Amino acid sequence: MAVLRALAENHDRWRYGYELCSQLGVHAGSMYPILIRLTDRGLLETSWETERVSGRPARHLYRLTETGLAFATTQSALHPVPATAPPPGNVASGPRRTQLGPA
Repeated sequence: MAVLRALAENHDRWRYGYELCSQLGVHAGSMYPILIRLTDRGLLETSWETERVSGRPARHLYRLTETGLAFATTQSALHPVPATAPPPGNVASGPRRTQLGPA
């Protein structure tokens, strides 16, 4: 869902995998299989970068299809971004008790 949300933010803009990895904090080994599956399901379209930068290979670019945008919109409504859990030891999780030994 995070990948779909990120791509839906500016759905007509082409994005590359490394940019999405950096934005979402996801390793490439997880990101690229996600992008491949979304493409195979018709939710993403792909293209190769046309403007070459010297010393760097062309990048593979991704953006949502119309079907992908509709799916991302529907799924985002059904599955809102979860609230983050409070850090350990936070007041919301209750006080911590130290066990000193047998009573």
